[in-house]
This record gives sequence, C-alpha cells and structure tokens, in this order.
Amino acid sequence: MTTAVLRPRLSARLAAAAAATVLVLGGCTSTDPAPDGDGGPDAGPGPSAPQEDGPQLQELGTSAAADLPSDPAEDPAYAAYYEQQIQWGPCEGVNDPDLECGTITVPLAWNDPEAGDIEIAVAQIAATGERIGSLVTNPGGPGGSGVNFLESLPLLVSPEISRAYDLVGFDPRGVNRSAGIECLSDQETDEYLAATAEPGSPESEEWSVRIAEACEANSGEVLPYLDTYSAARDMDVLRAALGEEQLDYLGYSYGTYLGASYAELHPDRVDRFVLDGAVDPSLSMNEFVAGQAEGFELATEAFLANCLEAGEGCPFKGTEEEAKHQLQALFASIDESPLGTGDPERPLTGALARSAVLMLMYEDGLWQPGREALTSAMNGDGAPLLRIADLSAERSADGTYRTNAAFAITAVNCLDHPGVADEEWVAQEAERLAEEFPTFGPSLGGDGCAHWSVPPLREPAPIAAEGAGPIVVIGTTGDPATPYAWSQSLAEQLDDSVLLTFEGNGHTAYGRSGGCIEEQVDAYLLEDTVPEDGLRC
Repeated sequence: MTTAVLRPRLSARLAAAAAATVLVLGGCTSTDPAPDGDGGPDAGPGPSAPQEDGPQLQELGTSAAADLPSDPAEDPAYAAYYEQQIQWGPCEGVNDPDLECGTITVPLAWNDPEAGDIEIAVAQIAATGERIGSLVTNPGGPGGSGVNFLESLPLLVSPEISRAYDLVGFDPRGVNRSAGIECLSDQETDEYLAATAEPGSPESEEWSVRIAEACEANSGEVLPYLDTYSAARDMDVLRAALGEEQLDYLGYSYGTYLGASYAELHPDRVDRFVLDGAVDPSLSMNEFVAGQAEGFELATEAFLANCLEAGEGCPFKGTEEEAKHQLQALFASIDESPLGTGDPERPLTGALARSAVLMLMYEDGLWQPGREALTSAMNGDGAPLLRIADLSAERSADGTYRTNAAFAITAVNCLDHPGVADEEWVAQEAERLAEEFPTFGPSLGGDGCAHWSVPPLREPAPIAAEGAGPIVVIGTTGDPATPYAWSQSLAEQLDDSVLLTFEGNGHTAYGRSGGCIEEQVDAYLLEDTVPEDGLRC
C-alpha cells in the first residue's frame, strides 16, 4: 500500500536524537547544507502541472466544508463555536513545562452544525516578551501532531519570535488527540511497516484492504470529514478562540496546503502567512507521487555524492552511479535476508531499511550518522537503521506509537487528492516510476486509496486566495518531499505572494537554512517587512 510519503516536518530535536542514537550504536513506505550536495540552483523536478488531456481522475464526493452558504463566523448557527475561550492547563504526554494545553469544539460536519461535535487539541507557549499576537503553526504530514511539534518549535524559530508571539500548535481533526482515527494495533503497525511489498502485489493489496477496513471499523464516523477544507474551517475557530481578528501562520510541508486552503476560504482574515516547502494544490495524487519519486531519487544522488566526497567512513565506492547501485543492492539483499538488530522479534527488513534511508533525505544534518548506520548494515548489523526507522515512525522503545500519523496521512490524502481511475494506467505508471527512479520509485507507485471507504472530495485546482496577500512562500532546491517546482507553482498561483529560495538539500528551510531565510521571515513576522520576491540564498 502506498500514498504520498509526505511526513511531518523533521524537527531539530528529532534530527539530534537520530544522530545521537546512531553514534551511540556506532515497505510499504508510506543544519548546514552539505558541501556540493546541491545539483545547481534549480535542481529538482521540473513543473508538474496536471495534463489537461490526461487520464480521467476518480469521481469526487462532496466536502462538508468547501462550499457553505454563509460565513460561519457571522452565522448565528455557528455562534457557540466562535464565542469559545480556551481554558489553558497542563499538558498530558508532553515533556515541556512551558506548554499549556486546551481544546476547542468544532462541528464534525461543517455543513450541518447539528450533526455533532469533535474536540480539537491545542497547545501554546506564551510569548516571553512584548506580545504581538499568536503564531499558529502546522508541522506537516498530513498527520503531524502540532501539539507535539510545539515542544521543538522554540529550537527552530528565533528568540525574537518566541518573545513576540504566543506559539500555538494544534492536532488537526483525525490526528492524535483530535478525534484521532484508530486503525491497526501497535503490534499490527509493526507488521505493516516491516512488510516489504511492492505496490500492486498481492501482499500490498492485502495490507491496503486490511488498513482501510480497520480504519472504517474503528473510526468510520469521522473518516468522511477529515479533508483539509474541514481542518481549515477548524483553524478559523481557533483564530477566534485565541482572540485574533486575523491569523498569523507558519506552515511546513502539508501545512502549506492547509494554510493556502485557509487563505482561499478566508482571505480577509489572513495576516502574516509563511508557507515553507509548498504542496502544489493543482496536482492529482499520481502527479504528487511522481514528483516525490523524482525528488527522492535526486536527493539520494546528492546524499551519495556527499558520501563519496567524504571519503573515509563512506560505505560506498566508485562513481555516484555505482554507489547508487550498491545502495539498491543493499536493499535487495535485506529484502531477501533481513538483518539482525539485537531484537529477534524485529529484524531489519527491506521496508524498514528504505524507511530509514528515506528519513535521511529529509534532513542533511543526518547524513553523517546515516553513513555510519549504512556502514553497520553493510557489515550485517541492522540496529542503527532500525533506530532511525523507529524515530521516523514515532515508535517508542516500549513498542507503542506516539501518534497515529502512519494512518492519518492516508485518511487525509485519500480525501484531498484524487488519483487516476484507470487501473491499467496506474499499473503502467507504477512501472514507469520503478524504472526511472529505481531507488524509491518501486515503493511509491500504485493506488493506496483504491480500497478507502470514502471517495476523494477535492478537485486538483490552483489556489489564488485573492485579497489575502502578501503570502511568503519558501522553496528548497534540493527538497525531496515537496520539490522546489511545487513552491514555484504555488507562488505563481497565489494572487499576492513572494517566493524565497534556499539553495540546499533537505525538507523545508526556515529553522535550518543557516540564517538567510530566517532573517527574511523574522523581519516579515516581527516588522511586517515583506521580503523581496525572488530572493535566493
């Protein structure tokens, strides 16, 4: 089974933890720039706008939140939601004592406020100085816990931002604490993530059916209402509950799609918006996956080039192409004979190895410890790569998963991004991805939503958000998960935007560009100084 592999934004704390884990130790696949790792200022997949005469997409259902007859903020039927005040208190399951937690109540179905409610979990870190307002954030995913993300956010934003803003995170509907969907047990999730099965294979189909049926059986009442338009409506209630007339927002990765959707629905309530690592809303699911397959192939080449340049400590030899073949041969070998990890119940399978290496592509600060983990694997020890895979999946040492991100990503993506309806075309596209992008392409083809109980609800289309600008869009030239072309495309679609470009590797830029992007964004958030469009650094 596969959907797009977009993940929650890799935090500074997670990157450090992964590096420490690997240094100490010496499948289904749902820091400073490294020297010479970027293939050029515009390296990355080219524009991937949908083909007007392309294959027909799946039939759409109807979102309960897209088109409402009135503005809920001004409609008496929604007054109870918009008049809420958050009761802040201690946070459960969060280690940071500076965090305060609370909830807001929102309609389950936005077009029928009488149909029941759900609670959205929110958290904040209060401003430490003269307060400007609230900065609402989203780490991506879809499926990333914004409450958990808040623990590491002060490591990413500047001290000036922490002094001026209440930093606010929330778990979008269906995620973790916010009516989080339940699908497989932790033990079953272990089996699923370890299963090495190419899309379209019988085993992959079995997992696809099993997950879809489990999600429907355990959380069927909320599955039709987890689209991003619904989450964006919830975000407007959060804005009101925070006492803000307009929304200040920092969204990473999928969070750019959420932010752009909010701007489309409520352009008059957009204040300072930063969208980092943009998702192109005009793409179908198949175009989305194809862009990532190419992006991760290019990122792998950059990682291997950096490894070979490092020389000693690199487990690969020869040319970059030879090194890529060696990595692929390692994956194939582990597919055939999983590696020992010190835990006889959890060998390193091919799927887990790929998941670990995929994670390395998100953060070039992990490349050096990643090389060490791969060296261990090539010497028969799979434990370091398993540790990285577990960090990626948010799996704790006791075998529990901290969030439901492994399944929330499917629940949201299957509603937001229709795929091609022609099964033969999908099979041919899977073969193309496997051939053109052999490192991760074989894991990304197919239709992970084929058995989902709810049809897609949203047509791929540009977002203009007229009247909302100026919005700051940030793209990273070597970003594998949200290719640079997607940020270019979103910036062109938006009625009023500026595009900042970070010439580097890894996923997103703000908080990891080394200062150049941070300086521009901070001036925008603190002083309302709009950056120069087209700035590159």
